[in-house]
Amino acid sequence: MGTNPTPDAGSLGSVDFQEVQQRPRFRELRRRHRSFVFPMAAAFLLWYFLFVLLADYAHGFMSTRITGNINIGLVFGLLQFVTTFAITMWYVSYANRKLDPIAAELRSELESETARTETGGSK
Repeated sequence: MGTNPTPDAGSLGSVDFQEVQQRPRFRELRRRHRSFVFPMAAAFLLWYFLFVLLADYAHGFMSTRITGNINIGLVFGLLQFVTTFAITMWYVSYANRKLDPIAAELRSELESETARTETGGSK
C-alpha cells in the first residue's frame, strides 16, 4: 500500500496554521485550486439544471426518439454520469500536475520546521 498522506496525530501540533495561510505558496495553492473548482462546479451545475429544466418543460424535445427506445432525455441523463466521471478524471490530472507539487512542498516545509522546533532549533 502507499504512504499515508496525513500526518500522525500531533506531529504538526506546533504549526501556526494562520501564519501558513499567509504564505505565498499556500495562497498560490488556494488560487490554483479555486481557479479549477469554482468554474467547473458552475459549468456542471448549469449543465445539470439545463437537464432538469428540459426534462420538466421540454417534454417533446426530451422524448424525441434517437433510435429504438433511446430518446434525447435518456442520452442527456446518461451524459450526466459521463460528465461527472470526466470532470473527476480531469481534476485528478490537474491536481497531480498543479496542486500536489505545491502541497508536498508546503508539507515538507512544515514538517522540517516542526522537527527543528521540537529539537530546540530556531525557525
